[in-house]
Amino acid sequence: MGETGQLRSLDDALALLPHKDPFVFVDEIVYLEPGVKAVGIKRVRPDEFWVPGHFPDRPTMPGVLIIEAMAQVGAVALLAKDVDGVRKNPKESAKGRRLLPLFAGVDKVRFRRPVRPGDSLALETELLGTWGNFGRARSIAQLTDGSPVAEAELMFALGDLDGGDL
Repeated sequence: MGETGQLRSLDDALALLPHKDPFVFVDEIVYLEPGVKAVGIKRVRPDEFWVPGHFPDRPTMPGVLIIEAMAQVGAVALLAKDVDGVRKNPKESAKGRRLLPLFAGVDKVRFRRPVRPGDSLALETELLGTWGNFGRARSIAQLTDGSPVAEAELMFALGDLDGGDL
């Protein structure tokens, strides 16, 4: 990030997430339209924490982790919205709160095919609208060859990372 909070590159975009390993499910952001849409890539590795137990004879990425990856891409689009030099810290609201994107709901979820180690996912999340501290997004996950994997509508709330109310 630049001193003014501006994104200098797409690599900076992942720094907007409050998530840390082992709970970051996006490897890179390849497209970002702040406040509108983001596209990220998740490379599914054979050393992922879930591989030994889900399922030992046929490792399959849990659907909830695919949904989480989709939400993390949406969080980048959302948190980048005001990264225009107005705020010193892009993770903070205009009132100085450090923002924490939280799930408020998931609708219209469909899983189209299993995801296994060695696959790469393209995750596209578009913000449909926000009102107050809440919003809705539409997300699609597909293999990098275009094969559909999952889709969902995601509802979110912006909380206070420092423990305040929504």
